[in-house]
Amino acid sequence: MQIKIGIEVHCQLNTKSKIFCGCSINGDDIPNSRTCPTCLGHAGSKPVLNKEALRQAVKVALALGCTINTKTFFSRKIYFYPDLTKNFQITQYEIPIANNGELNKIRIRRLHLEEDPGRLVHKENYCLVDYNRSGIPLIEVVTEPDFTSPAEVREFLKKLITTLEYLEVYSRTSEATLRADANISIDGGERVEVKNITGLKDIERALQYEIERGKKEKFVRETRGWDSEIGRTYTLRKKEVEEEYGYIFEPDLPKFELDKSFIEAIKKEIPELAHEKIKKYVEKYKLEQADAEAITGEFLLASMFENVAKEVDPVLAARWLRRELIRVVNYNKIDLHDIKVTDKHLIELLKLVETKKITQQTAQRLIEKLVEKPFDVKAYVEKEKLVAVSNEGELDKFCKEVIKENPQAVADYRKGESKALFFLSGKVMQKTKGTASPQVVNRLLERLLA
Repeated sequence: MQIKIGIEVHCQLNTKSKIFCGCSINGDDIPNSRTCPTCLGHAGSKPVLNKEALRQAVKVALALGCTINTKTFFSRKIYFYPDLTKNFQITQYEIPIANNGELNKIRIRRLHLEEDPGRLVHKENYCLVDYNRSGIPLIEVVTEPDFTSPAEVREFLKKLITTLEYLEVYSRTSEATLRADANISIDGGERVEVKNITGLKDIERALQYEIERGKKEKFVRETRGWDSEIGRTYTLRKKEVEEEYGYIFEPDLPKFELDKSFIEAIKKEIPELAHEKIKKYVEKYKLEQADAEAITGEFLLASMFENVAKEVDPVLAARWLRRELIRVVNYNKIDLHDIKVTDKHLIELLKLVETKKITQQTAQRLIEKLVEKPFDVKAYVEKEKLVAVSNEGELDKFCKEVIKENPQAVADYRKGESKALFFLSGKVMQKTKGTASPQVVNRLLERLLA
């Protein structure tokens, strides 16, 4: 089965105001409270382009290796739907901001700016419209149909989100969500478009559903919606072609010409991106390739790592951030962006591990508690007497107690069962509340059992 998938990704830019007016992006959540005649499309209102939105769009395009179109303009995409008060959307069609980029070996056909429509709120027998979202600046990234599986789409989107976060033009913590339209065809047949899928998991689910549907029935050219609750797509309408939208030049906005100095200034703002950091982490910090890729794949994790690695051995920092911190985050089913643990907490904890002031087991318990509620690590360790015990005289007493209390394990060890030593060592760790040095305990037990 030959599968071809292309996607159109809509992402909110990180501006303070809307794309064509001065209304705030954030603030009062009362429906229709952040609106004005322009974003409501009242007669006589005139749009004015938000320069910051343009700057951010160019920044993304450059980071994705696109060719910038120095001369561009906006168009009206005409369609009739309740979320559009004007009955058209201001977008770019003929000449976008940029063309011909690439990310993760997927070709990017175009990147353009547009305004977001309002938000429809469906109730039992009626539908409400909130125009607070109307006019929010979006970039739309359109790929070529280079994907061959839903998993590839999800991986591409993860890398795109990470790139946008590195560029500081997108925030997962805002009310904005990444939305995508997906086009899919099977074995060269008709192409089906699935509209307005929100979130990486649902994009993968919707595409997988379409693949399974395509195995059972022949595709017809149409636009479908995605119902996340029941996990299936449904027919919206017969597929339109672009000409049916009746694009016309937006008469209330001029043509824009981006001069060379404007583009060059934005180029200088582009920070070190994930693929560049991977190389640095391997060469400078001596990390394993897999650790470097995992850490740079999360903007926040990479930022934490670089700050912690200034004061703690980088290999140790990478291991604890990638494995232990992520383990605890995943176990608690929370997002890394929601935790209150700071670089300072992690440095305090890992310095204690690095200097062997606390054991690995103690550190694991502490990071679990830190994710629940941050605290002063050093003070807590002293208060709870969690400093690692390596004094042989003190540990010798615990080892002898464990040997006396567990005769069967002692007998098993002397018969050659090496696992019995781990059992006895674990009992000593219990008695010391995980503060004993495992290396010293094992050495003492081996000597006492000889």
